[in-house]
Amino acid sequence: MDQIKGEKTDGVLDSVYFCIVTMTTVGYGDLVPSSTATKLLACVFVFSGMALVGLTLSKGADYLVEKQEILLIKALHMREKLGPTEILQEMETNKVRYKCFMMMALLVVLVAGGTVFLATVEKLNVIDAFYCVCSTITTLGYGDKSFSTKAGRVFAVFWILTSTICLAQFLCYIAELNTERRQKAVVKYVLTKKMTNVDLEAADVDADGLLGQLFMT
Repeated sequence: MDQIKGEKTDGVLDSVYFCIVTMTTVGYGDLVPSSTATKLLACVFVFSGMALVGLTLSKGADYLVEKQEILLIKALHMREKLGPTEILQEMETNKVRYKCFMMMALLVVLVAGGTVFLATVEKLNVIDAFYCVCSTITTLGYGDKSFSTKAGRVFAVFWILTSTICLAQFLCYIAELNTERRQKAVVKYVLTKKMTNVDLEAADVDADGLLGQLFMT
């Protein structure tokens, strides 16, 4: 542990804790690299963490776009049997809302659990404990309040990962919920709009004068 300086508890535990805090970009500052090798390793870890965040956001964006495409295609196929009103009612819009509520409930549990743990184990007052929880899950990590005991860092290794991922997932569901109304509006527009020659020409993407099977059915 000569490679790291700061408030130490246990060699292996502090190393894992340092890696988690670095990769999640929380960066409390209670443990910092003290050698050239550790500083270079920290640079690798922090960029790896940022890359994972970027990948997660990219996957979230792809998910929203893919869902919108599937929703539109599904509505086009259902058009033959149902009217626009029935189609909008058939769409599974409540699932996103339920997932959002479930993730919000889990986030509340994690925030409350972290606050109680910091207040009881780390001996912080309730306000400081809640402040530490909020600065951690948002990866702000001021560093004035952190996990300094051995038990606290064991808890932090799992809690930081879970809470930061949970918050990211919750924000993804919020974004999905906000796009739901727009998706419905797009589907309604497509289903009620009368096809014109301009639309048919635009649908002929390969300019061969023929339309695909989707538009012919």
